[in-house]
Amino acid sequence: MQETILVVDDDREIVNAVKIRLEKEGYEVKTAYDGLEALDVVAQTPLQLIIMDVMMPNLDGFSAIMKIRQEKNIPIIVMSAKTEDTDKILGLSIGADDYIAKPFNAMELVARAKSQIRRYITLGDATKGAGSSLVSVGRLSYDRELRTVYADGQAVNLTATELGIMELFFSAPGKVFSAEEIYARVWKEKAYAAENTVMVHIRRIREKLELNPKEPEYIKVVWGIGYKLEVQK
Repeated sequence: MQETILVVDDDREIVNAVKIRLEKEGYEVKTAYDGLEALDVVAQTPLQLIIMDVMMPNLDGFSAIMKIRQEKNIPIIVMSAKTEDTDKILGLSIGADDYIAKPFNAMELVARAKSQIRRYITLGDATKGAGSSLVSVGRLSYDRELRTVYADGQAVNLTATELGIMELFFSAPGKVFSAEEIYARVWKEKAYAAENTVMVHIRRIREKLELNPKEPEYIKVVWGIGYKLEVQK
C-alpha cells in the first residue's frame, strides 16, 4: 500500500519542494496551505503522516493539531522556523510526534517521515500482535495482541509514539529506562536532545492514564536516571 502524507505550509515553494522530495521516495502527497484546508483533507483522506507548519493564516498549525488530535492519532511532524525549546515543547505537548526546524535538510525530513510512518503502521495496526497475553499493573493493563492499553478496563486512546513508550514500559514493569534509551527504542533512531522530547510524551501519557497526572502512581520519574512503570504492591 502506498502511504499518503499531508504537507501543510502557507509557503507554496516549501510545500512543492517537500512534495517532490517525498514523491521521489514513493509516497502519495496531499497539500494544504493553511490549517482549515488541512482539516478538510484530514476529514476526507486516509493519511499515514502529517507535516505541519506552525505560522499560517486562517488557522495556525498548533490550533489545527489540537483539532486533529480530538479524533485522530495520525503522526504529526511540526515544521517551523522557530527554534526555541518552548515552541518545540508546545508542539509536542498538544499532540505532535516530532519537530523539525527550518531550514531543514531534506534527507533528515525524509528520515523522520519514514520513522513516524513505520512506527504508526507497526504500533498502530491492531491486526499485528505478538501473543495474546494481557499484562496488568494495578489499574493499568496492556493487551499485546490488540496493542491496546487500558485504564480501569477502558481502552485509552494513545498515539503510536505514546503506545510505543507504554509497550516498552510493559515489557519490563519496574525497570528504569533512561530518556536516551526510550528515544532510541521507540523512535528507532539515535537520541539527540532526547530528554525534552521524551518528557513531553511522558506528560501526555500521564494525562491520559493517571488519576492525578501531577502526582502519578504509575509512570514514575527516577530523578537523574529515567522513567519506569511502577509495580503496584
